[in-house]
Amino acid sequence: MTQRTDTPGDAGTDTPSDAGAATPGAPGADAPHPPHPRPRIHRAWFVAAVTFVTIIGAAAFRSLPGLLIDPLHAEFGWSRGTIGLAVSINLALYGLTAPFAAALMDRFGIRRVVAAALVVIACGSGLTVWMDSAWQLLLCWGLLVGLGSGSMALAFAATVTNRWFTARRGLVTGILTAASASGQLIFLPLLSWIVEKHDWRPAAVTVALAALAVVPFVWLLLRDHPADVGSTPYGAEKFVEKPPPVTGAARRTVGVLARAVRTGPFWLLAGTFAICGASTNGLIQTHFVPAAHDHGMPITAAASLLAVVGIFDVVGTIASGWFTDRFDARRLLAVYYALRGISLLFLPVLLAPTVHPPMIFFIVFYGLDWVATVPPTLALCREHYGEDSAIVFGWVLASHQVGAALVAFLGGVARDTFGNYDVVWYASGALCAAAALMALVIRRRTVDAPLPALLV
Repeated sequence: MTQRTDTPGDAGTDTPSDAGAATPGAPGADAPHPPHPRPRIHRAWFVAAVTFVTIIGAAAFRSLPGLLIDPLHAEFGWSRGTIGLAVSINLALYGLTAPFAAALMDRFGIRRVVAAALVVIACGSGLTVWMDSAWQLLLCWGLLVGLGSGSMALAFAATVTNRWFTARRGLVTGILTAASASGQLIFLPLLSWIVEKHDWRPAAVTVALAALAVVPFVWLLLRDHPADVGSTPYGAEKFVEKPPPVTGAARRTVGVLARAVRTGPFWLLAGTFAICGASTNGLIQTHFVPAAHDHGMPITAAASLLAVVGIFDVVGTIASGWFTDRFDARRLLAVYYALRGISLLFLPVLLAPTVHPPMIFFIVFYGLDWVATVPPTLALCREHYGEDSAIVFGWVLASHQVGAALVAFLGGVARDTFGNYDVVWYASGALCAAAALMALVIRRRTVDAPLPALLV
């Protein structure tokens, strides 16, 4: 594995794309603060900590869909394909909203966008307790929770990292990405116990309350830019003034996409990340619990295994961030996808009524690889797209969620058609092998090559 060289896209200087608040002296804006003496612990780490807690609180909604399939099928008689469609709408909107959310954060600030998103998630999850028709599931869990969660997607972590850090970006990306897995670790056992002992409705209310509980932390503790507190980005040599707000968020987001699609790396990154979403959120997170239950495993046991995925996901993602700061991101991605594909080929013979050592090995292995792909993918976005990397990554994330949405729906259809999930596991393993090859094809950008002018 070769040592990776830093490029201008990783240089760490804040740029106009990191806007999100008014310019100094603008009406209603805070006056710029002179840089204060640096404290022993940089303020950027406190902002990262608040972001970590926020993503954990919002992650409760990601733990619930796989637990709802069997209860909703039993209570309402809805097919698994119908329930999978609601999950697929949720996952697709999660991705498609992300790039617009990144631009809205540049326009209105991180704090306002994230607080509003948490409230929308709470409303969507809370309203499901009164539904009695499938279209209401599509509206509440698909549309509302999808839109709210999309604004809390990884573009949020990318924006915070770009604004507050110029050094250790790979490590911070890994930590913030791991926050979602930590939320899964916290909520999955709890929600599965609630579903099994008290029905699915109290579990949906728990998700709503968890999202609302994080809102005060966001509003009181999160800040949009280091200049708001008279600080510099972590690793920066000098004070950076807050850039002006970027107007026309939707136009800018679409404009960045229009230019990015003309470049080869975008399509390769989007393709690999679509397969990443298909083999994680769409496949394991949505269908592992019902697939294990098909083989006689109790729901709580299967959910606990997914929680173990969350434990090792934290370790794997943070380690991946550390590796990304030091090694070639392309080769890292190829290794991650190849290993994931191999592990999926063994899953059909591992499912059983009880938890046994080979299954535990699969869970640990898959957990280490779960979203280890995020830090190198984001690093490649920074390398090729510079100041617009957060928005480009938002579009790449959209492909991740489209892939997840397709498999969430098609996995349910396959279960209804074939009576098991075997064909889904094998097909996903083959896709991961293709993603490994695609990652190796992504070209390197030389140090002196100009970044593409994405703004239109």
